[in-house]
Amino acid sequence: MNLSKFGKKFTAESGILQLMDDLGRALAEGEDTLMLGGGNPAIIPQVQACLREKAAGILNDPGQFQRLAGNYSPPQGDVEFVAALAGLLNRECGWTIRPENVALTNGSQTAFFYLFNMLAGEFEDGSYKKILLPLAPEYIGYADAGLSGDLFVANRPEIEFIDEHTFKYHIDFDAVNVTDDIAAICVSRPTNPTGNVLTQGEIARLSGLAKEHDIPLIIDNAYGLPFPNIMFTDTGPVWGENIILCMSLSKLGLPGGRTGIVIANEAVISAISAMNAIVSLSPGSMAAVLVEGLVKTGEIMYLSRQVIRPFYQNKLEQAMTWLKDEMGDLDYYAHKPEGTFFLWLWFRGMPITCQALYERLKERGVIIVPGHYFFPGLHEEWQHKHECIRVNYSGEGAVVREGIKIIAEEAKRAYAEG
Repeated sequence: MNLSKFGKKFTAESGILQLMDDLGRALAEGEDTLMLGGGNPAIIPQVQACLREKAAGILNDPGQFQRLAGNYSPPQGDVEFVAALAGLLNRECGWTIRPENVALTNGSQTAFFYLFNMLAGEFEDGSYKKILLPLAPEYIGYADAGLSGDLFVANRPEIEFIDEHTFKYHIDFDAVNVTDDIAAICVSRPTNPTGNVLTQGEIARLSGLAKEHDIPLIIDNAYGLPFPNIMFTDTGPVWGENIILCMSLSKLGLPGGRTGIVIANEAVISAISAMNAIVSLSPGSMAAVLVEGLVKTGEIMYLSRQVIRPFYQNKLEQAMTWLKDEMGDLDYYAHKPEGTFFLWLWFRGMPITCQALYERLKERGVIIVPGHYFFPGLHEEWQHKHECIRVNYSGEGAVVREGIKIIAEEAKRAYAEG
């Protein structure tokens, strides 16, 4: 098959392809694989019961079922959900957005594909613009989303050592350089893969830089406030006229619903809607219709604050205890876990690469994600990129505990061989 440039780019090997292939195969093959890779949220019984109840109500209401399955939504997304969400955000966050500030997409990955290629890349005047990632590591899904290559430029972080086995990344603002070829600044908050939460001060400085250069600040808020609120530090939600805030229903417990949410000024929302129409006619309605009642009543906030956040916080505390028990005095560090459901582990000075460690773990039935994929736009050589792994701790306790045990064994073996 003779492929176009587009075809070759989007069928080539990539980190996100490896990640989702491992995830799908592990879930299909059953119990023998210890799945500590991927971003699949946990099955939380109280959340599942609530969603099943809402689904049953829709099935018993012909009008609602037709809305869910029998009608196209507008390219902007389901009208009732969009209006309910604008109302919720205004009540909860003190914002003044309108439905015209909200659009849905078929998953957040689609939203970022639209945004990155709409704002950056090749321009009619021959210029070429990029997306600035001021803090690497960053989300694996960004890396190959550009229609053209070399779409990102990234900065190394400053590293703060908190104790003998904990560290935290900070933006090195002295190194952040917003040149004329930067089309937008993008960060995830909380950060996937590290669980880092940029402070209000850091976000304010980034927003100020974006305003100064008349470009948007894109914030990937898939795990953040006000929902699903998988955050373990005291902070607040952020939006402004120059901010494009991207949210999701996946981490609420609906990854199969593939519903991304974009909160932005009307020009951006109009562009997203136009792209939806061309690429997919309209975004899917299933998840939006399913949770619209939860959004309208505010029950989604109760689930986020009282069920989802405590669930993951308990999982995190268990995983950190097991990590300490199994790693012992190994020369490892865990990034301070402030959000998401990932542990970002750094094996400083490990004699093998994180890709080699990934292969060894895979042979033993443990799936993690090697860290070098999480540095899009950071082209310089940096050994740190090859010493880190991402571990999902949201699964069954026995699976996570056994997985951490095997990770520790293989890391110890690697150091011993060095």
